[in-house]
Amino acid sequence: MSNEPGPASPQSAAAGSPATRKSRYRPEVQGLRALAVLMVVTYHVWLGRVSGGVDVFLLISAFLMTLSFARKVESGKPLRLLQHWLHLLKRLLPAVVVVVLGVLAGTWAILPASRWPDILDQAWASLLYRQNWLLADTAVDYYAQDHSGASPLQHFWSLSIQGQVFLLWPLIFAGTALLHRALRRWTGVDERLNFRLLLALAFGTVFAASLAYSIDQTANNQAYAYFDTRARLWEFALGSLLALALPHLKPGRALRVVLGWAGLAAMLSCGLLLTVDRSFPGYVALWPTLAAAAIIVAGQSGSRFGVDRFLSWRPLVALGDNSYALYLWHWPLLVLALAGMGLSAPDLWQGLAIVAVSVLLAVLTTRFVERPLREWHWPQRQTWRTAVVIAACGALLAAPVTLWQSHIIADEAAAASQPKELTPGAAALAPENAGKTTPAAKIIPVPAAMKNEWADIDGLCTGNNVPSNPLLQGCLQNSRPDSASKKIVVLGDSHAQQYMAALGPIAKSHGWEVVTLLKGNCRFGGESPQRDADCNAFNKASAEYVLEHRPDAVFTVASLTHKDAPYETEVPAYLEGIKPFTDAGIDVVGIRDNPRFTLNMPECVQKKGLDAADCNVPLMQSLAASSPLDAYRGKVARLRLMDMSDFICADGTCPAVVGNVYVYKDDNHLTKTYVQTMIPMFEERLLAATGWN
Repeated sequence: MSNEPGPASPQSAAAGSPATRKSRYRPEVQGLRALAVLMVVTYHVWLGRVSGGVDVFLLISAFLMTLSFARKVESGKPLRLLQHWLHLLKRLLPAVVVVVLGVLAGTWAILPASRWPDILDQAWASLLYRQNWLLADTAVDYYAQDHSGASPLQHFWSLSIQGQVFLLWPLIFAGTALLHRALRRWTGVDERLNFRLLLALAFGTVFAASLAYSIDQTANNQAYAYFDTRARLWEFALGSLLALALPHLKPGRALRVVLGWAGLAAMLSCGLLLTVDRSFPGYVALWPTLAAAAIIVAGQSGSRFGVDRFLSWRPLVALGDNSYALYLWHWPLLVLALAGMGLSAPDLWQGLAIVAVSVLLAVLTTRFVERPLREWHWPQRQTWRTAVVIAACGALLAAPVTLWQSHIIADEAAAASQPKELTPGAAALAPENAGKTTPAAKIIPVPAAMKNEWADIDGLCTGNNVPSNPLLQGCLQNSRPDSASKKIVVLGDSHAQQYMAALGPIAKSHGWEVVTLLKGNCRFGGESPQRDADCNAFNKASAEYVLEHRPDAVFTVASLTHKDAPYETEVPAYLEGIKPFTDAGIDVVGIRDNPRFTLNMPECVQKKGLDAADCNVPLMQSLAASSPLDAYRGKVARLRLMDMSDFICADGTCPAVVGNVYVYKDDNHLTKTYVQTMIPMFEERLLAATGWN
């Protein structure tokens, strides 16, 4: 959505004398750019929906770039691609560096340390214009209603796609120009017509292929497709085709008026009338892009009733001049403000304040960063000077990011090198340690390592463990011993997975084989209307797998905790789900669930301190006074119940930290490190429950 990306900028799209440039300047396009950024900002701040504004930016940038390059080729001017790319980076990069440095300062001051590594990784991705691929690989939910937990650099995905297209598109122009010269020698066809036809053929091919790919990927893997450059190329190609067709589109004054206002109404209403959140960037994105195209075709209508009179309004055009910086600033300010205030969404006045500060920073950035560098003559005299300016800008960001990441690595190493006696974790709650004071030490895992605190499972199922049902294709197993004495199948969700940090090592030490069939937010049990259809189908397939493979035992989580009262209940249809196993002579281990909270526990400690009341939740607000496991006793033979809650909560409190170890990685999942400190106690109770040696 860049305002100053060389050929994508309306001010720079035309070549020649000042008079020529003035005649080619289209203020209504700059006003359209302003409306697009206002759509993005408004929908982000107050509506939490996709507006279609970014798609308009993509179309406009390609439209203006195509006008510029087509004129260059047709006038016989050399393209000088290296010079073009360096000039473009010199105009785009300084504002990026300023904003990312501001984001890093806000991250250090406001966000918890557990979020720093991801934001630093995204700082590199933003600088190198590959943020979209990073987000695609991590399947970020761009539509999440709670923006306070989003990355303040997440919005750089669209700028990264633009940067990649700004590299690709000139190559298409250059390649087409070379082909055009060759055809002229062979055929002698009219130069202007032939070149534009070749460009139209090239961009028409890109449009058709990319749109087909986008529709397919949006239907099958929308979270990835949203950030996939290949699924977005058609929007740029549409802008290029529009630029090539525009000289041949000459609607009358009345039609221009109708086209302009109809396009504006369609563009502004897109996010309100269509459920676009899970449909972009497929065919639904044709709505805002074709609407914008209609406005551009309407152009300068010559009528006082035309939409161009509104779009050429001086304040709107001025906002368009600052649209690049406004896009850069609005999202990080929203994310950091919400995180700082502890809110999930702003009200009207808070939102207006965020928008006002965003506009102010955008104006300052444009005036004191973008414009001075754009008008600085020294870099323009030699290509190497432009490269020096770009390298200096990159270094201004790369240096603090590198130093920060080095500090995080050093902090991790220092925490890992502590004697284990300083971080006993769950062992601090063992009866023999009652009354003993845990010595002062660094709490582990360090916040920066928290994202790696999921329990490890060695790899995909192999051999006869591979399920035949495609619903179970995520089957995982620990490395198989040469001769397994027991086989355990773990069923359920992430709360079953977290105990693999104990069950996995225990199984290896005893020569047991462990297979896991896990699905997020899908606690194992019989079919129940309290679960969605996908979960019920997964559980049914899991049960069939167990009955087919006949393991020695099935491991499950037998209760279900909640953030609000009632804090703990029985798992829906739990006994109905496990009874076919026990009837087949298979033991079922049912472990009590751990608490869930309304706040992120490690972040609570990082913000408020270890002893803060919010970080030490009363037991009565965490688990049921009477364990739901008691209701199962004696009802199903071979059900082996385990309760580890006394190594999670103690003395009427469920703390965020026990024995200098974070108990939770978020608001409800136990850290791998903490579960590993439970291994001796977990093993003792598992063997006692099952009667295994």
